[in-house]
Amino acid sequence: MSPPNKTPLGPKTSLRILMLHGYTQSGPLFHAKTRALHKALTKALPTHSIHLSYPTGPVHLNPADIPGYNGPSAAEAGEDTEPAYGWWRRKDMPYPTKKGETTIVYTGLQDGFTRIADTIADEGPFDGVIGFSQGACAAGMVASLLEPGRRDAFSSSPSQKDEMETEPFPTSFSSLNQPPLKFALIYSGFIAPDPRYIDFYKPSLKTPTLHFLGALDGVVEESRSQGLIEVCEGAKVVTHPGGHFLPSQRPWLDAAVGFVKECLEQVTGGDGGNKNEILKCKEENVEDMDVPF
Repeated sequence: MSPPNKTPLGPKTSLRILMLHGYTQSGPLFHAKTRALHKALTKALPTHSIHLSYPTGPVHLNPADIPGYNGPSAAEAGEDTEPAYGWWRRKDMPYPTKKGETTIVYTGLQDGFTRIADTIADEGPFDGVIGFSQGACAAGMVASLLEPGRRDAFSSSPSQKDEMETEPFPTSFSSLNQPPLKFALIYSGFIAPDPRYIDFYKPSLKTPTLHFLGALDGVVEESRSQGLIEVCEGAKVVTHPGGHFLPSQRPWLDAAVGFVKECLEQVTGGDGGNKNEILKCKEENVEDMDVPF
């Protein structure tokens, strides 16, 4: 009996996703933590060749840089210390014209954008971005920077003489050959809280976004996550019962994969408003939680 005829598969469509790790992590560590997601995407999209790129943030963190760290110093820990990186450092600075008040500054932010822009130039263009925690905040900013007209929003910001200046449009993004992203997956994300970063969010983001929130997240305050959700048009939200981590169980993987497929198929529906979906699932253990930033 002759074997059944199989329909020959045509060439696979490339699907490239930019992966941005959290504070105190690295590209290789984030790769290890997202293997289940990579596997789920590969299985659900058999006609696509999945390529995930994992840059590492340019800010090398020492133990003393990490709030709440009470372990040995870097010299004492030696080579046993897990390399830790970030996309920027947060500093509370005195407000220039308001005595006693402080403003939040992300030092090294432009270096972080340069590292991301280099990855886009070398390994892109990308179809989407996935970020966790600080990397999710960065993912929202990157999606914003790649949208049409965003540079005009930066250039049209009113001059604030004697006030804190707004963050400039990154020069590293000025000549990138990268179209607007088709989707962004935001895990434990948050909005940059200071008015100096308003141009990333006003006008609001048009890039389709899916936000994952942990009901027990003790690291990123829900109000900060909601702040980012509110500036993303048509944002979808999924809440899992765990804490500050990227959930890898079936319901959460299905939600992520389904959203990516929907965006790739350019399917729209509903009223376009925010959709909060509470899914029930056995809790995971919280491991390697990020720290405040």
